[in-house]
Amino acid sequence: MTRIDFHTNIPDKLTYACRLARKAYAARGKLVLLAEDAAQAAALNEALWNLSETDFLPHAMAGDALAPQSPIIVTDNEEAELPHADMLVNLTRRVPSTVDRFQRVFEIISTDEEDAAAGRKRYVAYKQQSYPLTHFVAGQT
Repeated sequence: MTRIDFHTNIPDKLTYACRLARKAYAARGKLVLLAEDAAQAAALNEALWNLSETDFLPHAMAGDALAPQSPIIVTDNEEAELPHADMLVNLTRRVPSTVDRFQRVFEIISTDEEDAAAGRKRYVAYKQQSYPLTHFVAGQT
């Protein structure tokens, strides 16, 4: 069954998603970054290029000719054909219809109250479906 990890109290969702991507890539993981819309997907694509001067995170947009060879895929279309299904980083405010396709899902919830409220609704929805859930609150030790 898909494991769902909630990461809440995140000040900058794009930077946080890029850091998760860097960590997954370092561990030889493959992941999909699901953006809310095309504008956020483009911003995420740019952020992956500019994460740091020393890191290179090979990535492609879903549907790109390089996507099958890329360990990191960026998309705003949850129904897109994807080359792998290890991990999904959900930056949207909805439960992706393809959750069961992935081994692990990261729900990234910002400090914005509307985003947090949408995150709580997703948490309840996942819990009602008996997914194994974990919760990490950024800034707390």
